Amino acid sequence: MFKAVLLDKSDKQFTANLVEMDESQLPELPVTLDVHYSSLNYKDALALADRSPVVRAWPMVPGIDLVGTVKNSEYPGITVGEKVLINGFGLGETHWGGLAQVARVQPEWLIPLPVNLSSRQAMAIGTAGYTAALAVLALERQEIEPDDGPILVTGATGGLGSIAIALLAKRGYEVVAATGKTYETDYLKMLGAQQIIDRRSLNQAGKPLQAETYAGVIDSVGSHTLVNACAQTQQFGVVVACGLAQGMDFHSTVAPFILRGISLIGINSVYASRRQRIDAWALLAHELDLSKLDRMTQEIRLSQVFDIAPQILDGTHKGRIVVNLNY
Repeated sequence: MFKAVLLDKSDKQFTANLVEMDESQLPELPVTLDVHYSSLNYKDALALADRSPVVRAWPMVPGIDLVGTVKNSEYPGITVGEKVLINGFGLGETHWGGLAQVARVQPEWLIPLPVNLSSRQAMAIGTAGYTAALAVLALERQEIEPDDGPILVTGATGGLGSIAIALLAKRGYEVVAATGKTYETDYLKMLGAQQIIDRRSLNQAGKPLQAETYAGVIDSVGSHTLVNACAQTQQFGVVVACGLAQGMDFHSTVAPFILRGISLIGINSVYASRRQRIDAWALLAHELDLSKLDRMTQEIRLSQVFDIAPQILDGTHKGRIVVNLNY
């Protein structure tokens, strides 16, 4: 028997419980894992609160991340005892996810745990950090360099924003952090932000073209914030969209794109290619300051996810939440 969070819905009645399960209840997939750690992301919090149609199959074990050890494998390329991790691929949405002590998964979802990261560190990074790394690499593929100008990071105290700031600062970029928690200035400067701005300057409808300020943007907020970020991006700058905390709407004009030649790039972390995943995790493993990662991380038990998820949804948390499945 093992512990798991189980979500279910029938006749519009939603339940979310910590339960004891047997391995016979797991999906029939080729690889079984002992899960050591998962994490709590914005999407997980939505699922736990039955907000937004995150879960598309019932019942569901949530958790879009996991790291663990191969317990059993019916696939020749995966051996018992390997340490592996998963981000995305519908985990916690269409396939049972990481908020359980045992999981059964497809072999092609797995990538090796980087040798210089512990299991806990990998989940302190989690999907939020992995997505941040994809966003930083997207800026660099578009040849946005540190000398081109400042990079705006929205949702700065969240997990994605926090790790994006740390990675950008390590690579020499000037980072401007937008947050509703201006009292967290010391935290953001510890991560490497050089300027802190109030998110209220971005989260209301604004002009389609505004003062050219940023060479690049990493946005996890969406809606008016993303529109204003585009309007404030310099000529030939790049905006990377990877979240929707404020909303999915995007009421803009083509002006920033055809008059300034900016690019808007979306990040799909769920179905990124294996090559993109390995590159992102290599960046994180080699360049993320692990002491900063530790300072932005809170560890909780599986039973505590129900209490922490609302804090993520209302924006009162900061940094990363690691879920320890070892007890």
